Amino acid sequence: MPFLLVSHKVKNFDEWKAAFDAHSGVRRANGSLDEHLFDGTLPNEVVILFEWDDLPKARHFAESVFLRDTVRAAGAGDEPNICFFAEHGKTAA
Repeated sequence: MPFLLVSHKVKNFDEWKAAFDAHSGVRRANGSLDEHLFDGTLPNEVVILFEWDDLPKARHFAESVFLRDTVRAAGAGDEPNICFFAEHGKTAA
C-alpha cells in the first residue's frame, strides 16, 4: 500500500482545515483511501499521512497544478514537502 506524506506551514489553521475537509471528495476520487492529520513540531505546521490506492495515481495527484493551486488558496504558508512511501515488505502498485 503506498503512502503520501505531506508537511507544510499554514497561515490560519481553521481556514486551512475547512478547505482541507472540503477537498476530501476530490482526494477520494483520485485514489486517497485514508488520511491522518498531525500537528507539526513548528508553529502552524501540519503533517498529513495519506494512504493511497496506487502509487502512480498518488504521484500524479501530488504533482498536479490543481492541487498546488488548491493548497495556496487554502492558506498554505509555504510549498509543501512531499514524500512517497510503501509499507516495508510490500510492493506498491
